[in-house]
Parts: sequence; structure tokens; C-alpha cells
Amino acid sequence: MNKPFAINTKRRILSTINKAEEQDKLSRGFDIFIMVLIVLNVFAVIVETVKPIYTKYYLLFYYFELFTIIVFSIEYVIRIWACTLIEKYSHPVWGRIKYMLSIEAIIDLLAILPFYLPLVVALDARFLRILRLFRLLRVFKLGRYSVAFQLIINVLRKRKEELFITLTLLVVMLILAASLMYYIEHEAQPEVFTSIPATMWWAIATLTTVGYGDVYPVTSLGKLLGSFIAILGIGIFALPTGIIATSFERELAEREKNKKAARQHDQKQL
Repeated sequence: MNKPFAINTKRRILSTINKAEEQDKLSRGFDIFIMVLIVLNVFAVIVETVKPIYTKYYLLFYYFELFTIIVFSIEYVIRIWACTLIEKYSHPVWGRIKYMLSIEAIIDLLAILPFYLPLVVALDARFLRILRLFRLLRVFKLGRYSVAFQLIINVLRKRKEELFITLTLLVVMLILAASLMYYIEHEAQPEVFTSIPATMWWAIATLTTVGYGDVYPVTSLGKLLGSFIAILGIGIFALPTGIIATSFERELAEREKNKKAARQHDQKQL
């Protein structure tokens, strides 16, 4: 096999398993197949917890999992093999290692690891049950093919600094609220507000305006502080909501603008 043919074959395989262009029907078919397989996997993980169904259809679940592992394993190996066509992974050895350490490749690995790990390492039964839950991470593989997932990732990436600031503010408010309430309520309810870390449960429930009612202040000063914290919590949680909502609107408008520009470009070429 000559080198140009091998490169063209690798390039075609890579374009097929990556997110499809609108005109590439084969790649689009592969995307749909993988997305359906991921959704069925998540559904299978959920249904497996219903013991009567799992016991009755054990073999069906087993062979479906086996089929999934074969598909995802082949996809993972192909991606490592073909990644050298991407400029930043072009080195035949270090490029592949760099790719294997990327977020996408790690997600692909975690999608198949729960199946292979027990085959090579003796694991405790409890750890095995936890490991099986890792199969739910397969849903993150949708990020490679789903426009919605990519939109969420883009929004979070572009607004990470603003979101980090709001998260910092939330943590500061959580610590202050828990500390103040502990010193106010500890004497009146020593068995409830036992420590500042324990009081953080009340602070989280109040700041998020959930208010389960299992922990609450009984002193007048404590009730006053609790009311203030609850009202403040609405404003604090409105901050990241506003940032994300505005970012989604901008991202959608930008996508629509790019699509319109692409259509106009195509019309000019015609």
C-alpha cells in the first residue's frame, strides 16, 4: 500500500468517525448510529437496576454490553491510529500519547474501561458496582456529535471566568452564613448546629432556597439571619443563570449568523 493511499484512507476514516459535514451521508449515518448506541447504553444502565427485568433479560443485557464494548473499543483504537493527521498530534509516538491524554480520549477510555479492568485486576464487589456506574460516562461521548452538547461546552468555556467569580462568591457566602448561624444557634440547638461544617447543610439548603425544614433556626436573631440569607440566595443564584442565558443567546445568534454567511457564500459560488 503506497503512502498517499494510506494517508487518504486514514483521512477518510477520520472524517467518517468525526462529526459529519452536512453533505457526508456516511459520516452522518455513523454519528446517528453512535448517538443511538450511547442513549441505549444509558437506558440499559438505568433498567439494569430493576432486578426482575435484569434477571429475566440478563443475556440480552450482556450481549448488548459486549456489542457496545466492541464498537467503542474499535472506535477508540481507530482514533488513536488516525489522530496523527491532526497537526497537534502529528508525531507518530508523542502525538498519540498527547491525544490519549486529551479530554475526549479520556472519556472514550472511561467508556470501555469498566469492562476490561475486572479482566486484568481482581476487584472488590462493591468497587465493581461503582465501576459499572462509570458506564454512564458514555453519555459524554455525545459531546462529539451533539450540537446541543457542543453549545453547552462553548458557553461554559467562553464564560468560565465569570462563572468562577460567581462560584467564589457563593462559597464565601456559604462559609459566612454557616459561621454566623452556628454562633447564633449553637447554644439554643447544640444537637442540631453542632459545628460550622454541619451548619453548612442548612446554609446550602437556604441559599438554594430549597429549605427542607430538617434544620432551621429557632432564635429571633437566627430567624432574621435565615430570612436575609434566603433572600440573598435568590440573587446569588440568579447571577450564573443570567450569565449562562445571555451566553446561550449570543452563541445561538453567532451560529445563525455563520450559517447565513455560509449560505450566501454557497449561493455566490453557484
